[in-house]
Amino acid sequence: MNKVPMTVRGAELLREELQKLKSRDRPQIIQAIAEARAHGDLKENAEYHAAKEQQGFIEGRIKEIEGKLSHIQIIDVTTVDARGKVVFGATVELLDVQNETETTYRIVGEDEADIGAGLISYTSPIARALIGRDEGDEVSFAAPSGEKHYEIIEVRYV
Repeated sequence: MNKVPMTVRGAELLREELQKLKSRDRPQIIQAIAEARAHGDLKENAEYHAAKEQQGFIEGRIKEIEGKLSHIQIIDVTTVDARGKVVFGATVELLDVQNETETTYRIVGEDEADIGAGLISYTSPIARALIGRDEGDEVSFAAPSGEKHYEIIEVRYV
């Protein structure tokens, strides 16, 4: 499998979630299953079935995160000499040419993307249009709402 790019912060968040699942959530659900078992007949024990379902979710998420962590390539944008170009991990301030509004996005890995927080996936149409461009460049791309036109105001590597 190919390496998947991820920011330092994205990798930290995944590791923190994995640690929480293993050290807190897993032991809690094991305890809940033991308590539900103590109540007797498992066939009609809703607490037991709910706890087993939750255990399956937790174990699945642990495997998913471990799999992701084994295939990531952590990119620390602060150590990259991008010479003012938009690269993975960069924070880009944009001016919407059509309505004169400013927007700021950070280009991140797919698992980190959260448009509400200004984090866009490097595979998104806007990120693909931005990567490799310089401050002052204008970019256009096809968005679901139609053609968009932006000017790159500033590129930061934080």
